[in-house]
Parts: sequence; C-alpha cells; structure tokens
Amino acid sequence: MGPLMLDVAGTSLTSEDKELLEHPLVGGLILFTRNYESPEQLSELTCSIRDAARSEILIAVDHEGGRVQRFREYFSKIPAMGAIYTLAENNIEQAKAIAKRCGSLMAIEVQAVGIDISFAPILDINGISDVIGDRSFHNNVNYIAPLAEAFISGMQAVGMKATGKHFPGHGSVQADSHVDMAIDNRLYTDIQALDLIPFKTLIAENKLAAMMPAHVIFPDVDDKSVGFSRIWLQDILRKQLGFEGVIFSDDLSMQGASSIGGYVERCEAAQSAGCDMLLVCNTRDAVIEVLDNANLTIDLTSAQRIKQMLKTTDMNWRSMKTNALWLQLNSDIQQLF
Repeated sequence: MGPLMLDVAGTSLTSEDKELLEHPLVGGLILFTRNYESPEQLSELTCSIRDAARSEILIAVDHEGGRVQRFREYFSKIPAMGAIYTLAENNIEQAKAIAKRCGSLMAIEVQAVGIDISFAPILDINGISDVIGDRSFHNNVNYIAPLAEAFISGMQAVGMKATGKHFPGHGSVQADSHVDMAIDNRLYTDIQALDLIPFKTLIAENKLAAMMPAHVIFPDVDDKSVGFSRIWLQDILRKQLGFEGVIFSDDLSMQGASSIGGYVERCEAAQSAGCDMLLVCNTRDAVIEVLDNANLTIDLTSAQRIKQMLKTTDMNWRSMKTNALWLQLNSDIQQLF
C-alpha cells in the first residue's frame, strides 16, 4: 500500500480518478460531503474506488459527530463530543456509556457504506481554539481520556480502528491551522502537563491504532510543525511514548503545512519525519505534482501498519437497517436530541 491519500471531486469516479487510483504510490482515499448523495450511491462509490485501485486501499472520512459529520441525510445524528458530558447531566459514568454508544453507532454506519475508518476521536482539549471547540470531549483534560477511551471501545466493538488527533494537542493555540500558521510558544513541560495527557494515557493503554499530528509549531521543541518534525514523531511519539501504530499526516494542503515549501517538499518532509501516510486533499494539481515529482518510497513497515486499519466487517447498509445492535444504538442516541 502506497503512502499517498488523495480525494475525488464527485459522487462517482472520473477516468482521471481511476488512473490516479492505480498509481502504486496511492494507498488511501478520503471522502467528503461533496461525495455523498445517498447511502446506496456512497456504497457504489466505495466499491468502484476499490475496483479502480486494483489493490488494497484504505478509505477514510472525518465523521466525528457534531459539526464534523460528513454524511447527514439517512445517517444517524451523532452529537458533538463536547456535548456528551452535558447530555449525561455531568455524570462521568453516564457520559462514558453515551460515548461508547456513539462510537459504535458511528463506526457501524461508516463501515456499512464501505469506508474503513473515521479519523476519530479528537483528543485535543477544549481550550482557546475555535477550530477545536466542542469537537473536544471536555475543557478539563482529566475527562478527555476516559470519554475518548469509551468512544474508542465502541468503535472497536464493531471492528473500527481509532485514530487520535491532533498530537500533541491543538486546543491551546488559537490560530486555525487550516488557514493560518499555528504557533504555540509554551514550554514543553507545560504541554506535557496538559495537552499531552490524553495521548500519553491512551497510547499506554494501547487504544490507538493511528495518530494524526497537529499542524502546529512548538518552538520550544522544534522549529518545524509536528507533522514535519522527527523530534516530535520519532523521538517523542515513537521512542518516549512507545507508539507503534500508523502516523497519518493532517491535510498537507492546509495553510499550517505551508512553512515547509510546496507540495512536493511537504510530502517528502512528512515522510522523512515519520508519517506513514500523507494526505493531499482538495487540490488535484498538487496530487499530480506529487505523484510525478516527489521522491517518496513505499515502506513495507508503513504498508503493514496501514493494512491493519482496513475494515474486517462485511455488513452493508441494507443489512444494517435490520441489525438489532444498530436499531438499539440508533434509538438510544436519537433520544438524546
């Protein structure tokens, strides 16, 4: 499986899409709201993506719940993670039970249309970052790991692997790395004592199959943003914290990635720093430029890590609608609204 994850523009594949999916460097595809019309159409699209790739390919989506839920009509409404504790009337055990149900419900539905993973859960603190906000489980860091662990348990119970993001935390910097350079000038000791706690806890509990680093620069650690930093990815994440799973770059089209250069330079730098899979989204010319010019390798260790993220369930949307677990989960969660 190659190291590049790309996207497509429509609800079906073009001839160019199919050609790119055959490229040996392409190992993944991420879907967005623009790719969705109905569960049946989406199921056909994911089947056609796998057929066009002619080899194993990881299909992903950002379907966290709340404002980041790519598919809405016909899909169950999932609350924002930051709403769960309130919906549980500030009872942590009840909140964990709700989080677990949300994780299972999300994962069942996403997999039923042929998608392997949702990039979830968010492990950032709900601090000063508007782009994080109620995507976070809580503004108290001590509540994040227990609620995230419950959500992950729900995902795992129905066969989906979890991706923690955005390592080591985006919640304490105000700038939105989608459109701006995000710089957090705190000392590493301050980050360790706050933002890093949920990541460290869930890595130690072996709950995370994958990690997505933040496009944030922490000058006290490195002058490069986390996804381009060997210090963060190799020295801290791999060696100090013992993380052995997949490292996905965040979207390399984001403004927070621009400090490293053009798209070719970004992809080469991210892979060199330790990212197993490189996301290049919403810029088709950039994908072509990278495939034509970037010096990328297909690393066997990375490929094996990525392969472990593939779904193993075979439930489809039609069979899901009569599945007893889905019926119960859907009823439980929709009653919250």
